[in-house]
Amino acid sequence: MKTERHYDFHVGNEVFESGTHVMAILNVTPDSFFAGSRHAHDAVETAKKFLEQGAEIIDIGGQSTRPGAQSVSALEEMARVLPAVESIKKEFPNALVSVDTFYPDVAQAAIDVGADMINDVSCLLDKNLAKVVAQNDVAICVMHDRRKSGIPDLFFDKETGLMRAVDTLLSSGLDKNRILLDGGIGFNKSNDEDWQLLNDYDKLLDMFEEYPFLLGTSRKSMFGGTPETRLSATLDSTMLAVKQGVLFVRVHDVKENRAVINLAK
Repeated sequence: MKTERHYDFHVGNEVFESGTHVMAILNVTPDSFFAGSRHAHDAVETAKKFLEQGAEIIDIGGQSTRPGAQSVSALEEMARVLPAVESIKKEFPNALVSVDTFYPDVAQAAIDVGADMINDVSCLLDKNLAKVVAQNDVAICVMHDRRKSGIPDLFFDKETGLMRAVDTLLSSGLDKNRILLDGGIGFNKSNDEDWQLLNDYDKLLDMFEEYPFLLGTSRKSMFGGTPETRLSATLDSTMLAVKQGVLFVRVHDVKENRAVINLAK
């Protein structure tokens, strides 16, 4: 049975109120865990394809967040991300572009060249990031990461984890309608915990009823096999997200996930 949820989430000049929408993953990194998502050389063409296939937000990443990946500096991340943001916004000025970063300096630079949203996988490890998005009035997705948030347990406690990040954003002056949350599947959780979280994602949505959620399971290791063999399981999780009332799914395969969402309607 499908759960109907209603929100008021603003990205750029667009408002997302209900249903499930697609955030497309566009990595400008040489070491993304899924080779099919590396698009440093063809970012504009890839964005064009994603938009034609039904993506509503393009999420550009400048460093891999896979387990064991080597981090890069803010300057290197800027060198990777900013040309892609600028080129895509020039070619598609109405496209909504998100930048996957936890560096405040990268976020500000990306906003300066047209980014509409910041996707933070660190749960506001650097609190200055909250100030950046608030001062520029742009949307942010904050993801739970147990290690980086300093919360030892899973976050089924509204007073800790993600709620700390929400409080920081609100106290920095960001409007609540600019906030999207992510449970952080695959980030410092065991495989069993990832599956528990996926199956109980609706409980998380119930707990944070005022705030919409994104689900990021695309081709992740929890599904077993290799990244290349995980599309079917990813599509199953997207179907579950639709039934639970998740507002966004972040995916590598836009066409296929869009088809699942349309079918579920």
